[in-house]
Amino acid sequence: MKIKKILNNNAVVVIEQEKEKIAVGAGVAFEKKKNDIVNIHKVEKTFIIEENERLQQLLSRIPEEHFTITEEIITYAEESMEKKLNEHIHVVLTDHISFAIERQKKGMEVKNKLLNEIKILYKKEFEIGLWAIKHIKEQTQIDMPVDEAAFIALHIHTFKANEISFQQTLRQTTIVRDMVQTIIGDLKINVEEDSVSYQRLIMHLHFLLDRTNHYEIAAMDAEMLDMLQNKFPVSYRCARNVSKKLLEYDIELPYEELGYIILHIERLRNP
Repeated sequence: MKIKKILNNNAVVVIEQEKEKIAVGAGVAFEKKKNDIVNIHKVEKTFIIEENERLQQLLSRIPEEHFTITEEIITYAEESMEKKLNEHIHVVLTDHISFAIERQKKGMEVKNKLLNEIKILYKKEFEIGLWAIKHIKEQTQIDMPVDEAAFIALHIHTFKANEISFQQTLRQTTIVRDMVQTIIGDLKINVEEDSVSYQRLIMHLHFLLDRTNHYEIAAMDAEMLDMLQNKFPVSYRCARNVSKKLLEYDIELPYEELGYIILHIERLRNP
């Protein structure tokens, strides 16, 4: 494993088996120069990404510490989930975390409007996000808001192998939030965000969107749907409004799905 380019003290571009890779490890480039052989005992991970050039440019303009912190977060996430993340996360998350740290230094906090939904929909990723902001505090003495844990969670969820794009993840989570706000606004009620009914509602709406994306329907027979419509008229009207809200996103909710939404809304009304 021969060094082609030194990115910083902890990252180098190497050539291994005629392939260009990035090798990461504490002090991997210490007292090294181009064409030197890497001490493999110092290499913690290697990866190949299409965005090598972008990562190199990124590392040239951000503090080395930010890259090291991000790599530690990625390693923790992969170990916690026992799952390899898409290699693009090394660029995207490094860029995000570096910018977030610099922004926080200037006292500029960005609120995450999807915080509650992310906490419920991506629970494991959010726990990793909480670990990440704690780790950032330990390494930099900078307090990151809990909103940042949610942003990190979204990135981690997106870069799981074979997951949808960040834009799709963000869109779907935003739609869930809008559906929930429609329901709460219609019912004019206060809900406990930690309540089982609230969490079940959010999870159901999330899976409902998944089904509509894949043209699947959780079918409920017409007789049962008519019974629910007559027995819970308030929840039925609310479910219809949710259906109208989805049309704003060009999503047509199958009529058969209404029954399940009615049941979840009724649980929210009468926990």
